Amino acid sequence: GAEGIGLCRTEHMFFDGNRIVAMREMILADRERDRRAALAKLLPMLRDDFVTLFETMAGLPVTLRLLDPPLHEFLPEGGIELEAVAQSLGVTAPMLRKRVVELKEQNPMLGHRGVRLLLTYPEITEMQARAIFEAAALVGQKTVAPIVEIMVPLVVSRKELDLVKNRIEAVAAEVQAETGQNLRYFVGTMIELPRAALRAADIAISADFFSFGTNDLTQTTFGISRDDSASFIGEYTANGILNQDPFVTIDIEGVGELIEIAVLRGRHAKPRITLGICGEHGGDPDSIAYCEQMQLDYVSCSPFRVPIARLAGAQATLRYSVKNESNSTS
Repeated sequence: GAEGIGLCRTEHMFFDGNRIVAMREMILADRERDRRAALAKLLPMLRDDFVTLFETMAGLPVTLRLLDPPLHEFLPEGGIELEAVAQSLGVTAPMLRKRVVELKEQNPMLGHRGVRLLLTYPEITEMQARAIFEAAALVGQKTVAPIVEIMVPLVVSRKELDLVKNRIEAVAAEVQAETGQNLRYFVGTMIELPRAALRAADIAISADFFSFGTNDLTQTTFGISRDDSASFIGEYTANGILNQDPFVTIDIEGVGELIEIAVLRGRHAKPRITLGICGEHGGDPDSIAYCEQMQLDYVSCSPFRVPIARLAGAQATLRYSVKNESNSTS
């Protein structure tokens, strides 16, 4: 019953078989020329993935998030695996170990990832954009192409989005000239940091859509990790500090206010901007009710939660439509 894909995490396309080898070659390369050579090996693999995805989703919206995690996640941590990877890549184990250490961060979630990574290595953006657009062109020749939405993650300023968007648009123009296909696509961002919510009016000028990444927005608003919070969050709910676990149901007072600010400022700057939510909150009935109250355009959630999300969305729609009719007649 879903009507599109609200979040395709493209980094999962990099991990299998020969792909991870090429990705590691890119990470180890010191020169842009060598990085581009490694990424060229990935291009046809990702393009094939997108072709299959787009054929399945013909005519429906597909939101594709560009590479988000830090690069160290693609490298082995150590031991026998590191030595084996070094051998397969034709480098020494000490050299690979040195690169792993260089990329290691104290808190990767707050570090060199998302748009920051795409700005440092714009060739990644260009390769992913080309794979997406070439696939869309191929599918468009045979059937109805999907509605392609490219999401730039972890943005905190309009300038960041502009720099990446310019690269995407340049690649789109190249592919259109090469294929003769008119490509329909949108470029937006995930609002997952408090600064992004506060700067929504400015960011909206360059964004076709916002998707609220409530997992990270909750983490960065509270300053706690959802991976670790289970050990103590029960004390907060038991003592009435919080009514519910904020990683299960949206914290209306804090995270919710940031969303409301972003909605109001974003729509003021661009009234027709598309607004949605992605993350585990998208499958929570109470959170969906809040999204309906904020008049968001769509909710994205894990596939197994779609039935619950559809029911909760219908109930919320009925509840608020009845409430609005009551207010208009009172």
